[in-house]
Amino acid sequence: MKLKHSLFAAAAIVATALTPVSSSAAELQKLGLAVANLQANFFNQIKMSVEAYSKEKGLELIIVDAKGDSATQVSQVQDLLTQDIQALIYVPAGAAAAAVPTRLAHAQGVPVINIDRNPEGAPGDTFIASDSVASAKEICNYAFEQVGGKGTMLIVHGQKGTTPEVDRTKGCMEAKEKFPDITIASEQYSQMWSQDEGFQITQNMLQAHSDATIVWGQADALALGAAQAVKVANLPQDIFVFGFDGDTAALEALRDGVFDATSTQRTQYFGRLAVDSAIKLVAGEEVPKLQLLPATLTTKDNVGPFIENHP
Repeated sequence: MKLKHSLFAAAAIVATALTPVSSSAAELQKLGLAVANLQANFFNQIKMSVEAYSKEKGLELIIVDAKGDSATQVSQVQDLLTQDIQALIYVPAGAAAAAVPTRLAHAQGVPVINIDRNPEGAPGDTFIASDSVASAKEICNYAFEQVGGKGTMLIVHGQKGTTPEVDRTKGCMEAKEKFPDITIASEQYSQMWSQDEGFQITQNMLQAHSDATIVWGQADALALGAAQAVKVANLPQDIFVFGFDGDTAALEALRDGVFDATSTQRTQYFGRLAVDSAIKLVAGEEVPKLQLLPATLTTKDNVGPFIENHP
């Protein structure tokens, strides 16, 4: 699900087109939220934000959790549509079958608000996410500078083909163009973006590449697992470990020196913006086709405010 746009973090919200919606105005009363996997802190933060803001707006909210399974998510969205939801906030569980829920909703005239992942070939009426290309470029550039512009890098990718995995990879490779002495020795894909995967994949890569000096987990859970593997390996050299997301537990780990850097996403704002977008779409108003926000490069030096008040 490749999002074929590269936008920069200077703009808080970037809109490249306006989405036409039904001309018949209505008031949103019932909203569906289909989440990829609530075991992941990132998605749970979005869920809590949508839940709290929906309550504030007096909306009925129905939440389903695919637990990382695309087929389950298709069935869940079918069920949501039988319950007469008027709009669907949708975080695809993966690349496989991701377009199906959007097509099902649109077939019934239900607008779709995608967060974090946008199905290729069947995008939502609006897509809300971080500008992962620009933010990944920024944090990879920072990591390369921290190791003196040279070293051996290992990458633990997210789920292959999902929007954040594709865009974060693209951004980091753009940063690497200026650092020819950074060598990518190994890169492997995770399935669930989980800490256990981060540990196992990194442990295996370190056994084959014990000279590694940089490890990037494309999500904070992967980075935390990678940091654990680095600690267990007990290699003589310093290894710079960094992630992406700004998960609440990861921010505390960053403060405590468990790993070195992340990009903090505005998960609370994602949820509120998604609800506001749903209200507008159901009312027949126009919304930006793309709503991309900058993630903030976060280190031990500036992590405190994000722990106190997550954006």
